[in-house]
Amino acid sequence: MAKDNRINMPMSGAGITRYFDESKSKFHIKPASVIIIIILVILIIIALHMFGYGALGIQNLG
Repeated sequence: MAKDNRINMPMSGAGITRYFDESKSKFHIKPASVIIIIILVILIIIALHMFGYGALGIQNLG
């Protein structure tokens, strides 16, 4: 009678998604390159705010 009341427990890894850090990508960017690109974008935005209206011939409304 003890065999009929048995409870089957799920496997210990059931429902858990495992992610591995070892993925091979064809596209690699160094962290220093990302920082340089961000600084360049910031400088371009600042230059456009300072000189963009005059260069495009638009009157500054702000």
